[in-house]
Amino acid sequence: MTDPIPAKPQPEGRGGYKAFRAIPTRWMDNDAYGHVNNVVYYSWFDTAVNAHLIEQGALDIHQGETIGLVIETQCNYFAPVEFPQVVEAGLRVAKLGSSSVRYEVGLFLQGESMTAAKGHFIHVYVDRASRRPTALPQRLRRVLEALQ
Repeated sequence: MTDPIPAKPQPEGRGGYKAFRAIPTRWMDNDAYGHVNNVVYYSWFDTAVNAHLIEQGALDIHQGETIGLVIETQCNYFAPVEFPQVVEAGLRVAKLGSSSVRYEVGLFLQGESMTAAKGHFIHVYVDRASRRPTALPQRLRRVLEALQ
């Protein structure tokens, strides 16, 4: 028995995302083919999520007892991005567990209505010292719930 072929990923509009962050491209983001290299998109995912959490007072990267470790990531690309453009990263939470969260990020060229790329990553939150999964702190959970 064969598995059904999943539907081809499609671009999405801005309406499904709860928070946005403008991220300017940099000269060094372009690769030899004249567009932003795929590895940079994952950096934008990290920037969008962690900057939002820090700004909301839900993540203390220096002193906090709880930290998020990435266990899965994925991205689909729909349109090229190149320097000098500004990307607007849309953020939402698709699944919230007791110690984990699936973030979904849509990357839009500034002013465009559809994603140039979209993807996800999953954080498991762990105790900084033991690196064992831990329950999401209440402040973090409230910020994440607002992104659902």
